[in-house]
Amino acid sequence: MKITEMYSPDLRKPDHDNQFIQSNHLHQHLLSQIESLIIQTEKLSPNYQSLPETISSDLRQTLTHLTQLPPFPNSLKLHIWKLAYRLWNACIDISNAVSILPSSPSPSPSSSFVENHAKLRHIAADMISLAGDVTSVTSPAVKSASFYLKTGLIWHDLRTFDLASSCFERATDIVSKLDIAAISDSGERKMLLDLNLARSRTAWEISDRNLAIILLTRAKTLLFGLSDHYRQLANQYLIFGKSVLSKNNDTDNSLKEALKLMSEALDLSEKGSSAARTREQIMELKELRSKSLRFISAVHLQKGEYESVIKCVKVLREGNGGGDGGDQHASLPVLAMKAWLGLGRYGEAEKELRDMVVNKGIPESVWVSAVEAYFDAAGTAGAETVKGVFLGLLGRCHVSARAAFRVANRVLGCVGSGGEGSSLRTKVVADLVSDERVVALFASEATAKERAAMHAVLWNCASEHFRSKDYETSAVMFEKSLLYISHDIEKRILRAKGFRVLCLCYLGLSQLDRAQEYINEAEKVS
Repeated sequence: MKITEMYSPDLRKPDHDNQFIQSNHLHQHLLSQIESLIIQTEKLSPNYQSLPETISSDLRQTLTHLTQLPPFPNSLKLHIWKLAYRLWNACIDISNAVSILPSSPSPSPSSSFVENHAKLRHIAADMISLAGDVTSVTSPAVKSASFYLKTGLIWHDLRTFDLASSCFERATDIVSKLDIAAISDSGERKMLLDLNLARSRTAWEISDRNLAIILLTRAKTLLFGLSDHYRQLANQYLIFGKSVLSKNNDTDNSLKEALKLMSEALDLSEKGSSAARTREQIMELKELRSKSLRFISAVHLQKGEYESVIKCVKVLREGNGGGDGGDQHASLPVLAMKAWLGLGRYGEAEKELRDMVVNKGIPESVWVSAVEAYFDAAGTAGAETVKGVFLGLLGRCHVSARAAFRVANRVLGCVGSGGEGSSLRTKVVADLVSDERVVALFASEATAKERAAMHAVLWNCASEHFRSKDYETSAVMFEKSLLYISHDIEKRILRAKGFRVLCLCYLGLSQLDRAQEYINEAEKVS
């Protein structure tokens, strides 16, 4: 007899005793089918192709039949509970086995494997939920909610947000019946907080920001005075704030939203510090506070609130007192420099830029951006400062050929306009590109592209001055461009061209001997 026939409404209704016997028989039959499928799962090898979809689909179908046959006696509930744990543990075993498999021949589990694994976890969670309260099981509601939480996290990682949200909502419904104040177990308390945060993250992913923030607000009631809980919640606020900033949407509303989220993170990290008991907890919350303040500074900078940026940087550098050396993060001099520039205080901005030279930990992208920002604001008057900072950085941190090209190109700018500013920028670049340490950056074959770009920029600059009959500056820049031509045979024509144009420059300056020297050099390489 088929399962569907066994509980068909067309069958004649038995008397009360027969109905109980038949119901019990049907329960046992369905549980036997479920157990058989679980045994198949337990016997699976960890091979990526060994998790057939039929197991999860058959389990789901059989479980659906079982849900239509309540009520269940406690003994049956306990049986369902045990089967659910067996299925869950089988999933853990498969997942662990897959994680330690050698990388070849298959580098990662197939998408079908991962999805079917998640389906099995989901079925186990539904079985626990179906069993409900079991007399011999402690905290059944919390355990059931934790199964849904863990399953929802898997669906979230798979970006199957509808199923993740469904799991989190089921878990929330289960724990909503609990007296939160009566929960004293640290693991159970953490699960409640994790559930709110996970549900909030999923809501954020599907662009339901209002729900995401409401859930974070509710999570404030689940801190239990524990510093780790403060840290988790603060970190989530910070992540959301950074997410708003990363959208590159500089509208006033977006910046206000980001600032509000990061201010919450700052407040929670400071409160968490008061609850911290160990040095590790204190240091983690201190770092989170500093990170929140740095991002708050960045938001103020985007909003043009320069005084607020300076205040934040000052607080960060001063630290918390008591021997605390304060924050020395690489972004602080950049934030401060840009804020001083915004306030038109170029002396303070230059000091921040020069102070970067002594900080070996500043990434190349950070100081290049700072140099460019300073020069954009200070203009020609800042050219000498830029050169000094760049050459100072050469001896203290990694500098790439690409970075050197960016700085030279930015300082050089448009030279065709002439004037004292153009001449000054050209002189600064000439000094910069002729430094042997800078030339050495372009010496390898790996920098051929950057070397060609530098040569082109210097050649074009020299050509502009030549057309304006500034032969002296033109000669200097043509000579500098020769530093960025390799000495291989293929570049002989290009070098000869450089020597000939230098001859023309010195003829224009009526320096016939120098002109003859370059003609001779051109003939040697032709």
